Amino acid sequence: MATPTPLEQPQQRTPPADNVVSEQVYLPRITIEFCTQCKWMLRAAYFAQELLSTFGTDLGEVALIPTTGGIFTVTMYHSQYQSQSSGAKPETQQTVLWNRKTNGGFPEVKVLKSLVRNVIDPSKDLGHTDRALRAANVSRQAGAVSSSEQQQTGDGRKKDCEDCR
Repeated sequence: MATPTPLEQPQQRTPPADNVVSEQVYLPRITIEFCTQCKWMLRAAYFAQELLSTFGTDLGEVALIPTTGGIFTVTMYHSQYQSQSSGAKPETQQTVLWNRKTNGGFPEVKVLKSLVRNVIDPSKDLGHTDRALRAANVSRQAGAVSSSEQQQTGDGRKKDCEDCR
């Protein structure tokens, strides 16, 4: 595995005026934005722990970003080389791996690990996680109820977050 590469730009947040520090961000970087009103901090921290345990130094960093409004989004920033006339130049790509509102609910840990793996190293074997995903795909093809269907009410409507509709 390649060592995470530093991003040339300083972080987005502004440091205090009396202490100007230019920090480098290491890629690939994963951000987990979570709603504090919905009390999703433990879930976000659990996902961060699982990703760091699985991928270790293949990740540059995992950041938890508290927000409001029912948001739970996992985003990866990674470098991709773009060919130009003066040679290959790294360009930062942003990939939304999971969005609670778009994808309907929260990812299973094995699904999130698979999504991260598919971006940083598609050839990486996730061991029992890959076997569980293959087994889930087989049972889904056999007519099992998907997790998004389980989150629907009896009349077919999806449940909404109570605090952040």
